[in-house]
Amino acid sequence: MTGQKRILFVDDEPKILDGLRRMLRPMRRDWDMAFVESGPAALDLLAGETFEVVVTDMRMPGMDGGQLLRRVMEHYPQTIRIVLSGQADREAILGVVGPIHQYLSKPCDAETLKASLTRACALGELLADESLKQYISQLETLPSLPSLYDEVVTELQSPTASEKMLGQIISKDIGMSAKVLQLVSSAFFGIRSHIPHPAQAVILLGLDTVKILGLSAQVFSRFTSVQAADLPFPATFWSHSVNVARMAQQIVKAEGAEQRLVDYAFIAGLLHDVGKLVLATYSPQKYEQVLVQALKENIEVRAAEHRIFGPVSHAEVGAYLLGLWGLPELITNTILFHHSPEQYTHRGCLVLTAVHVANVLENSLLSTQALSKSPELNLDYLARLGLASRLSEWQDLCLETIQEAEIL
Repeated sequence: MTGQKRILFVDDEPKILDGLRRMLRPMRRDWDMAFVESGPAALDLLAGETFEVVVTDMRMPGMDGGQLLRRVMEHYPQTIRIVLSGQADREAILGVVGPIHQYLSKPCDAETLKASLTRACALGELLADESLKQYISQLETLPSLPSLYDEVVTELQSPTASEKMLGQIISKDIGMSAKVLQLVSSAFFGIRSHIPHPAQAVILLGLDTVKILGLSAQVFSRFTSVQAADLPFPATFWSHSVNVARMAQQIVKAEGAEQRLVDYAFIAGLLHDVGKLVLATYSPQKYEQVLVQALKENIEVRAAEHRIFGPVSHAEVGAYLLGLWGLPELITNTILFHHSPEQYTHRGCLVLTAVHVANVLENSLLSTQALSKSPELNLDYLARLGLASRLSEWQDLCLETIQEAEIL
């Protein structure tokens, strides 16, 4: 059937594959599914056919799931890579965490598996540029500023290293926070509650795990000093993201929301511009053209991105990456619509509203992104939600947040 998404399942146990066939039988109209019993058999099939998603067990004789997904990443980068496994050694998983987009635990109920695969298959609709998709799909990590990366390594190597201190450092960095949150959101770590603030996520992962990530598995990476100096946007890009995170968090907290939404507001605020970092590393020259054009013509950065990169902006790119990495939809949708909240179909999303407002207010209060026209506040959107009267208090909260952080 045309339009079907193709999914390849790999497991060395025939009974597991039979169970998956039965479980997913209702999805046959939407998905064209293939089932094989080994990594080499999967690679043989991939050599002649295209699949949107590969789902593999981890422990298999010969070529294990990690080795298989590494090969898939190298040769078929557009394919989304998911582990569905039971008993797996933590250190073994962390050693191959790079090529794994998402991890699901056995036994996995039908609804969870269907929802995860449906979401994965839908991601492709966000981006039309196949080359950009492949680049994003191959990203194992996002580079950090040298100063923050070096702080983390120094803390990890210290005999008095603490999870609390590591969490404070990591929560200031986009790349390290995104990777930590990807891991915490996976079923492998067995964290059933909501995805927490990055600092709390570090504590949940534990010091030994973070040491493996930072020192052995090389899941964290840094720009060289030369690369950092050559980035087309200023260092205030990072401080802007942290400011927006803190402001959005305070706005949601002021509205009396539950802790889950307070944490999600911080995360979405911190990562709302992650797509800019991806585009700038994908093509530094093109992104420099974006910023030059935005400044010269006094247009918003996203408008210049559309001109240079085609029908895509940092919002779609960021949502695509973090969707691949399995972060909650509330966070990825906030990133996708943070410039255009009126387009989000679920009315009255407080986290999205908070990030939209915080992003605009941060620019107006600090002018940290003064290399282009600042994004505009959608007052009609706030009015439709009955929140326009809250704007003055939110502005005061945001100013206090900046002052408390000693940024001004």
